[in-house]
Amino acid sequence: MNTKTSPFDAAGVARRLLDTHKGAAPMPHTQALPPDRAAAYAVQDATLAGLGRIGGWKVGAKGPALEPACAPLPDQGFFVSGVELLGPPWRMRGIEVEVAVRLGRDLVADAGEPDAATVRGAIDAVLPAIEVVETRLAGWRDSAPLAQLADLQSHGALITGAPSDMRVDELDLRNVQAYLAFDGQPVAVTRGANPAADIWRLLGWLAWHCTQRGQPLRAGQVVTTGSCTGMLFAPEGAHVQAQLDGIGRVELRF
Repeated sequence: MNTKTSPFDAAGVARRLLDTHKGAAPMPHTQALPPDRAAAYAVQDATLAGLGRIGGWKVGAKGPALEPACAPLPDQGFFVSGVELLGPPWRMRGIEVEVAVRLGRDLVADAGEPDAATVRGAIDAVLPAIEVVETRLAGWRDSAPLAQLADLQSHGALITGAPSDMRVDELDLRNVQAYLAFDGQPVAVTRGANPAADIWRLLGWLAWHCTQRGQPLRAGQVVTTGSCTGMLFAPEGAHVQAQLDGIGRVELRF
């Protein structure tokens, strides 16, 4: 019996995902499953090559000592607070309230993960953000984490509010208070709920990862750092309103 398996085709998976970005039917999640993180990141890179310029990154970790995961974000998926997102692309409407930062200069890590002071020195603004979670995978709820990672970590859009007056050195995910409402009704009120806890570890890891990947962090890019509320699903047509105390407000409509 021939039990040899075919090698994973990252470029082929990326082509299928790109077709879905352009309106084709979702890809069966089992067909998008890479063997490891390196293969998932290869799918991400091939997907972004078809979507255009990188506008930023998402990074997060499920615990303060666990390895983070990340995805590059297409520039075309960035919007400002108050945007209306219309049409078929917004099927899931997963909502996460997040702290984002904007880089004022390149953050190239040539000798391992940079320390917190180096990371802080590269940031010129702290922003309130909503990430809209969407998928190109059929059967998303049953899909493996590696398949979701390959699919840009289920990224749909990033909506940012005005830059905060908060000093960068005051930012601490463990103290962030977040509020989320759908159509004026509160659905989440949290404090320190981002599981990564240490934003500087996250960003240092990302800087080193991106440099090794040949896509170093660049001035002007926005990095969003994981949910402060968990993920909640907005009803069709909802007005989504979020606030991060001391950072600012951000909203959108479907």
